[in-house]
Amino acid sequence: MSTNPTQLSLLQEDIRRRYDTLSKRLKQVARYILDNSNSIAFDTVASIAQHADVPPSTLIRFANAFGFSGFNEMKQVFRQHLMEETVNYTERARLFRQTATEDNAVSPESPAEILNVFSMVNSQALQQLVMQTSPEQLDKAVSLLDGAENIYIIGLRRSFSVASYLTYALRHLERRAFLIDGLGGMFAEQLSMVNPKDVVIAISYSPYAREAVELVELGAKRGAQLIAITDSQVSPLAAFSDVCFVVREAQVDGFRSQVASLCLAQTLAVSLALTNAAT
Repeated sequence: MSTNPTQLSLLQEDIRRRYDTLSKRLKQVARYILDNSNSIAFDTVASIAQHADVPPSTLIRFANAFGFSGFNEMKQVFRQHLMEETVNYTERARLFRQTATEDNAVSPESPAEILNVFSMVNSQALQQLVMQTSPEQLDKAVSLLDGAENIYIIGLRRSFSVASYLTYALRHLERRAFLIDGLGGMFAEQLSMVNPKDVVIAISYSPYAREAVELVELGAKRGAQLIAITDSQVSPLAAFSDVCFVVREAQVDGFRSQVASLCLAQTLAVSLALTNAAT
């Protein structure tokens, strides 16, 4: 049994380190916990179990495996971290009330209601992006892009729009940026010239596009640097990445947004532009 972590970062690191040794059910819990730290803080055990697709008893076993007497004790680590990072007192009060009452969600119906809900959840996703993205990650990513001879950008299915924008932005910075779109099924051919002086940017979210994962592996074999934009710390992209940005997009009734990913892409492009202007 591991030592009971008193800080969220220590607990998350312990979970990541031991992830491959966990059983299938415990891996489901580990992944959900790593990817939904804010939700863990205030959701009920029943709700967390439902979203992780495990019985509530599995949550207790998971908590015990990491040195806690029960899952509610583990939740306190997430709750305390979130409360400490929430500066606004009104927001703190709202979060505190969630510990006692589970929200009764009502699906929006009118266009005005849908706009209101999406605006609210996207705002929360952007705040989470800022909290979970370190300056060191951003600095390293911009440095890699600045030193790259060629930049290959992979984004399939719903990631395509983010990849297209990033290609567009980098081209306007007069960078040799190439969108890997697999036209004619020529995914590997489009990446066949990649070398250690190049950077590959891969954007993929669960369920991960098989072609994207294969291209990332190809880039890694060729020695290229990899910047991953994905939705999980245990994403198949993360293992090959030099910089891995975990982005949790807003979701309403199964419809996932792309606001946070586009914000990150724009941040990288503008930061690179400012780096160029300073030299």
